[in-house]
Amino acid sequence: MLDSRLPLALNGGGLEWPETGTIGVFAPSDALDLDGVPQDRALIIHDSYPVNANWTARGYQVAVASDDRFAAALVCLPRAKAEARAMIAQACAQSDGIVVIDGQKTDGIDSILKAMKARVDVHGPVTKAHGKTFWINAPAADCFADWAAGPSRGDGGFWTAPGVFSADGIDLASALLVDALPDKLGKHVCDLGAGWGFLSAHILTREGVEAVHLVEAGHMALECARRNVTDPRAHFHWADATDWSPDHKIDTVVMNPPFHAGRAAEPQIGQAFVASAARLLTPQGHLWMVANRHLPYEAELKTRFAQVEELGGDARFKLFHASRPLRKRR
Repeated sequence: MLDSRLPLALNGGGLEWPETGTIGVFAPSDALDLDGVPQDRALIIHDSYPVNANWTARGYQVAVASDDRFAAALVCLPRAKAEARAMIAQACAQSDGIVVIDGQKTDGIDSILKAMKARVDVHGPVTKAHGKTFWINAPAADCFADWAAGPSRGDGGFWTAPGVFSADGIDLASALLVDALPDKLGKHVCDLGAGWGFLSAHILTREGVEAVHLVEAGHMALECARRNVTDPRAHFHWADATDWSPDHKIDTVVMNPPFHAGRAAEPQIGQAFVASAARLLTPQGHLWMVANRHLPYEAELKTRFAQVEELGGDARFKLFHASRPLRKRR
């Protein structure tokens, strides 16, 4: 991890931060230790609402995006190749000095290092803990301008962006869920983990819907959703779906919850979405949900709802309809 590599780079490895100026830190996990970066000069730039909240709680200055000039920049490599390249292009365009790149082998750090070496002089790398840290000393905006990327309209007519879930097209699980939704969903509907808005766009075609709340932790995904879902009944919330609350109870929750933060499946994330759905719903409310078939959500659903039924699905995904959320006795 960066925690173990950055100190080596700074203490004898040849890396030195400039003495003054802001250091832009792009997409660091909130599990990282940034002791190698002066806290009073660091600006954390992260798309995720809960990650931003955690960095803020630790006393860091945080932003979703920034047009500022930086004295130096540190890029913590994301998994998606296009997003990683776009982030490097942005850091190079905004930094007047050193740009540091850090990442794990599983996140493609070796291919990024090879690609950057073909264009600029690279220093390092420092190799440890199944990853690498390397850096370039001079501004190199022109060298990576072709890596820059932002929202774009795909073949299906929907806007997506690098790093957003299902950036290359319509997610098969979400499409399966849309086909299973009833004609009537109630007046007030919530799309938990709305992504770029595919489910919400279809929810708004159902009879009697007066409002759809799109709750999404990814800021860029929500910006894409604003382009895809222009109906005035849509309400957009950049928030953590596991603790967001509306002004009133919801008739129906529809969701295709995320199930990993890293590479390994983490079913507790989806289980937290189930708990949140039960909390948001009216006493007679309904949940419509799709999930990967191997993930264990049945027990959580039965704990949170009086009625749970599996609606089938296919070899990869399973569909659930749950109703009448159970309230904890005081």
